[in-house]
Amino acid sequence: MTSCFLNSQSSLTGESGVTEKTADIKEDQSTPLLDLKNICFMGTSVVSGSGTGLIVSTGSKTYMSTMFSNIGKQKPTDYFEKGVRRISYVLIAVMLIVVTAIILTCYFTSYDLSQSILFGISVACALTPQMLPLIVNTSLAKGALAMARDRCIVKSLTAIRDMGSMDILCIDKTGTLTMNRAIMINYLDSWGLPKEKVLRFAFLNAYFKTEQKYPLDDAILAYVYTNGYRFQPSKWKKIDEIPFDFVRRRVSVILETESLERFMVTKGALEEIINLCSFIDHIDQNAVTNFSLEDQQRILNMGEELSYEGLRVIGVAMKRLQSKTSDRINGDEAIESEMIFLGVITFFDPPKDSAKQALWRLAEKGVKAKVLTGDSLSLAVKVCQEVGIRTTHVITGPDLELLDHDLFHETVKSATVLARLTPTQKLRVVQSLQNVGNHVVGFLGDGINDSLALDAANVGISVDSGVSVAKEFADIILLEKDLNVLVAGVERGRVTFANTMKYIKLSVIANLGSVLSILVATLFLRYEPLTPKQLITQNFLYNLNQIVIPWDKVEEDYVKTPQSFSKKGLPMFILWNAPVCTLCDLITLLFTYFYYRDFTSEGVRFFHSAWFTEGLLMQTLIIHLIRTEKIPFIQEVASWPVICSTIIISAIGIAIPYTPIGKVMDFVHLPFSYYGFLVVLFIGYFTFGQVVKRIYILIYKNWL
Repeated sequence: MTSCFLNSQSSLTGESGVTEKTADIKEDQSTPLLDLKNICFMGTSVVSGSGTGLIVSTGSKTYMSTMFSNIGKQKPTDYFEKGVRRISYVLIAVMLIVVTAIILTCYFTSYDLSQSILFGISVACALTPQMLPLIVNTSLAKGALAMARDRCIVKSLTAIRDMGSMDILCIDKTGTLTMNRAIMINYLDSWGLPKEKVLRFAFLNAYFKTEQKYPLDDAILAYVYTNGYRFQPSKWKKIDEIPFDFVRRRVSVILETESLERFMVTKGALEEIINLCSFIDHIDQNAVTNFSLEDQQRILNMGEELSYEGLRVIGVAMKRLQSKTSDRINGDEAIESEMIFLGVITFFDPPKDSAKQALWRLAEKGVKAKVLTGDSLSLAVKVCQEVGIRTTHVITGPDLELLDHDLFHETVKSATVLARLTPTQKLRVVQSLQNVGNHVVGFLGDGINDSLALDAANVGISVDSGVSVAKEFADIILLEKDLNVLVAGVERGRVTFANTMKYIKLSVIANLGSVLSILVATLFLRYEPLTPKQLITQNFLYNLNQIVIPWDKVEEDYVKTPQSFSKKGLPMFILWNAPVCTLCDLITLLFTYFYYRDFTSEGVRFFHSAWFTEGLLMQTLIIHLIRTEKIPFIQEVASWPVICSTIIISAIGIAIPYTPIGKVMDFVHLPFSYYGFLVVLFIGYFTFGQVVKRIYILIYKNWL
């Protein structure tokens, strides 16, 4: 290899700098893989230099291939889908038991097997939450459209729901928390004091440099112009330039004044500039002395301290040339020697104005931020301090590798800043938070080195400017790098989750309560409380009423905390609330049986009409009790689509017995006394249901 073989490993580490590789070194076994100086990795690029290498791994055995071999295998368990599947199995079991009992009861009372089976199938249909796919997908699609208006592309609809459950967001530093551009901070002499002479010569170098403009040059020019300095570049004339390259890591320009004095001005990596200098400028004393080892060490220490503060440091030097120097130096780099060290210029990649506010808003909603970056720890800590992320617990990737299994998980749990992470370490951190910490994790990244974590996270988020592989494995793509978009996404995710849970809970308790009531009524009456066509019609109207649930509003308190599916929560919710529905149905049964006492065939039709009307109104009104922790219609009112749907379906249910359709359905007119009973019944239902709700919340600390 050449003496300076520079390799960019940014695709693996995320660091924008370059790494020097050499064959003349024997690495220790404890050295982290990506820190090895004598190994080059597939997928990285050579910046400068040349050499001959020995291939030790190819194809699937390379680090890059090994890293991506786990892609597609890391997705965590979807507890929502798993919970819904478990409830479905319970409903199927209940269906088999109840429907079998109903069919047998009907058969032994009527001895009509086909009619009994038909009624049993109708009951099974009534028990099935048919609208679940429609409600879930409509809610998710509605959230996706809203996020599209915020310039987000949602690739996986379920990611919106998972955003509502997300309680940890892992983010990369570069371009997410920061503007991904440099601004100049200070100009310091060799003793760390601000000196205008340092800034003037740095400005002249940046102003006259033409071959390769870099963001640092723009930052210097912007600083000078915006702060009102007048360095009068028109009084200088450019003679020649030695452009920047990654071997020399510096750029030099030769300038001439109006008095025909010539100067060489050089700026670049601090170590390189120090190596060029033989003298040091005492600017206050207007004197130049020899550049001693003590001076060099002091400047290097100052550079390390500035770097630890998260600043990028470059050195500035100059020297006076003899006026007879040739106008063209023709790449003669020997002229860059015996220079005078002037000082340093510092730069910083500033945090975005919106980052601090967005992180604060996420924290308000119970989402903790962790920074997972391949950059240096000092730089990551500096940025995190600027945006308000706590930096009391920080660690680097090499240090993580030294920890045992238990200590690793404990450290990942407490650390807020994890720097110098490799792609596989980012994956381990995300999986630790998911599997050991039981967190729902979002990951925001845009590089190849983020792909494993994006694939493993519950919600993978990338940006439009990210590499193609990162966007491939992301669930959501941001067209703008703005964390405030994620705050809106979290809110919409929680609204989507809330409306989905409303449907699941109200449909299960209403259907289950209704079917149990039918079973009891069938055993008590010795005939079907509803004919199959009446039961199917009732179920159809009830399902129509539920279509508007995705457009319902959600209480503000609900979106303030992460929401997740509880494996034990839904069964307990059913056990507490389904009996309330069944109780109301049984009260209706007893009232119509003992108050009207009509046991003729006309009385059977009357009971069918009464049971149909009460059951439909019950299933239509139940949404208002379930949708909120507060008192319905008094402390909290549903959205206007839900109110309108309730009124329309209730009106249809009351009117059907008086229409030609009612005659086809074999209904009869109901007396006004029955409607008076229904008013009392539903007042009692909402009162008793609210008492049960408050006791449930008191015990289990939540509702939806």
